[in-house]
Amino acid sequence: MDRLTAMRVFVEVAQRGSFTAAADSLDISRAMATRYVSELEQWLNARLLQRSTRRLSLTEAGERCLLQCRQILELSGEMTDVSGRDNSAPKGPLRITTSMSFGMAHLAAAVTDYLKLYPQVSVDMLMVDRSVNLIEERIDLAIRISGELDPNLVTRRLAPCRSVVCASPDYLRRYGTPASPADLTRHNCLTYSNFGKGQWRFARAGQEIEVPVSGNLSANEATVLTQAALAGAGLALQPTYLAGPLIRSGQLSAVLPEWEPPELGICGVYVSRRHMPATLRTLIDFLVQRYAGVPDWDKN
Repeated sequence: MDRLTAMRVFVEVAQRGSFTAAADSLDISRAMATRYVSELEQWLNARLLQRSTRRLSLTEAGERCLLQCRQILELSGEMTDVSGRDNSAPKGPLRITTSMSFGMAHLAAAVTDYLKLYPQVSVDMLMVDRSVNLIEERIDLAIRISGELDPNLVTRRLAPCRSVVCASPDYLRRYGTPASPADLTRHNCLTYSNFGKGQWRFARAGQEIEVPVSGNLSANEATVLTQAALAGAGLALQPTYLAGPLIRSGQLSAVLPEWEPPELGICGVYVSRRHMPATLRTLIDFLVQRYAGVPDWDKN
C-alpha cells in the first residue's frame, strides 16, 4: 500500500464527507478510495470512519489520525518544495467558518479578493453563531470573536473588535440620550441572547462599571440587533465592524462614547501551527495583512 496516497485519500474523504466526492476530486474510482481507507485502517488497526447510508463521521481514532495525516502530507509537500520539484501556487479546498455578521460584512469580500490571487483554491464558508468543532465539521479555519479562546487550538489575532452603544437619531429624539451608564437602566436595550444579555460593562480612566440592562428584544445574531436599532427599537451594544459605517453615515448615533466596552479580538483559529497547507497559510497571511493596523471600520 502507498501509505502517503492512502493518507491523502483519507483526508479528502474526511474533508468532503463522502467517498464519491473524494474519489471525484482525486480522479480515482469510489472503489479505489474505499480500498485505500480500508487498508489504512488495517495498517493502523483502528476504525477511522463510521459509515452509514446517510453520512460519514470520524471516530475518535479518526479525528487523531486526520490531524496526523495532514501534518505528514504537509511535511511531504515541504520536502518537495525544498527539492524544487513543486513550486505551484496554493490549490485545493478550504473550509472556513465565522459568524453571520462578520462573514457578510467583511469576510465574504476578503475571501473573494483572496480567490482572485489564488484561483485554484476553492472555499466553502460556514456562517453560524455557535462554536464549531473544527475536526468534526472538517473546518480548516475558524474566524472567532472572543476574549477567551480554546487553549487547545492555535490562534492568530487578525484585528481588534471594539464595541459601541448606539441608537437611531429618531429613538434618541423620542426617549433622550443617556448621559451616564446608569441611565441605560431606563432605556429599552437590545441584547444578545447568548452573550452579556443582562449586564453591559464599561471602563473609563481606570474606572470599571457593570450596568444591568433589559429590553423587549434579544437575538443571537448582531445583524438582527443592528437592523432593530436602525428601525428605532432601542439602544444596542454593537461591534464597530457593523456599527462604525452606520455611525459615520448618520444612520446611527454613538451613545456614551467616552465609556468603552471591553475589547475583544477577531482571531483566526485552527488545529495545528506545524505543517499547515499552503492554502491555509496564505489565507491567514492575507487576512492578517488586510486587517493590519486600524481596521477600515474603525477609521474616521
